[in-house]
Amino acid sequence: MSLRGLLAAVLLTTGLVTALPAPASAASLTEITGFGANPTGLRMHLYVPDSVTARPAVLVAIHYCTGSGPAFYSGTEFARLADQRGFIVIYPSATRSGQCFDVSSPGALRHDGNSDPVGIVSMVNYVLQRHNADPARVYAAGASSGAMMTNVLLGDYPDVFKAGAAFMGVPFGCFATTDGSSWNSACANGQISKTPQAWGDLARGAYPGYTGARPRMQLWHGALDDILRYPNLAEEIKQWTNVHGVSQTPSYTDSPQANWTRTRYGSAGTTAPVEAISISDLGHNLPQGGMAAMALAFFGLDGGTTPPPTGPCRVAYTVNAWNTGLTASVTITNTSTTPVNGWSLVFTLPGGQTITSGWNASYSPASGQVTARNASYNAAIAPGASVGIGFQATHTGGTGEPAAFTLNATACAVV
Repeated sequence: MSLRGLLAAVLLTTGLVTALPAPASAASLTEITGFGANPTGLRMHLYVPDSVTARPAVLVAIHYCTGSGPAFYSGTEFARLADQRGFIVIYPSATRSGQCFDVSSPGALRHDGNSDPVGIVSMVNYVLQRHNADPARVYAAGASSGAMMTNVLLGDYPDVFKAGAAFMGVPFGCFATTDGSSWNSACANGQISKTPQAWGDLARGAYPGYTGARPRMQLWHGALDDILRYPNLAEEIKQWTNVHGVSQTPSYTDSPQANWTRTRYGSAGTTAPVEAISISDLGHNLPQGGMAAMALAFFGLDGGTTPPPTGPCRVAYTVNAWNTGLTASVTITNTSTTPVNGWSLVFTLPGGQTITSGWNASYSPASGQVTARNASYNAAIAPGASVGIGFQATHTGGTGEPAAFTLNATACAVV
């Protein structure tokens, strides 16, 4: 596919281009200039919550092709989670044609080169210095082009980044070109396969002589991805398990949600060196609701200023709104020790919102106090497991979220 084709497909397929409601905070996204070495003229936007933890962590949230830092701020959950957990978010913006980050040129694929990674690390250093942030807790997360850049940053700067989360990416060095092009069709189509050692050598070779700790990596991919195809996930797993010197045989496998397979390598715990989440029924449209929180849990940023939810159930609710319409994605998690067999979720829609269609549940009535009832195929929720449902609705200007949820008449924690 051509670069133009990629951009068109991303605009059509990724939900990230639809804005989410602004975080409920007086804090705002601010553009920063003069932040340091910036050979490719990237733009920097910064989100500092009203309340940050002492020595706050720093997250670099990196957009997709055709996107921008402000679009990624509006279209993902990272800023809202920063409000809850007290970390700082950097949103870089690519400025070249197509707004893709450089993950192809020789200068992008080496420590202290002459391309985008240098500017991004300058942004990190600016925040560390100006906001007394913690250099031991710097993380990167990105989607599509941003996921590829996440792989690149962790290869180029293992001394800066503690961990990364790549939503729909490719291995470090996979997109490399020598003809000046920024597009590598063979890599995008999942046609480049290397041994784990060869992939590992590419990542290690970005910073010759570095002998310190390597950043942990969380990898996400939809099996139906037709932009950066699914075989790239297996190649990323090869690379980062080799970088960490751990087996490619999973230490732990589970299914956090229907159609998800999560594998951990080198450890069965939540801070495994490498974690991969494969989603059988999704294409090039990540992250979706709740996934950002899972990335933060992998980073170890799921504590912060908000106490962990308690009770028998937990609900994550994410709205994507436009002019007079919205979609709501709802994740119901069974946090009890007993299975749920048949469920109804009750919540009250804000005034002016009316459901027009839904998925994975039946909804009645269409407005006011709504009851969502399970479908035949998702009636059972095992302890620790989750079910994803959602709906489309019209609104008259109010795009807020329900204040409370009950599952089978029991109140749920809301995240």
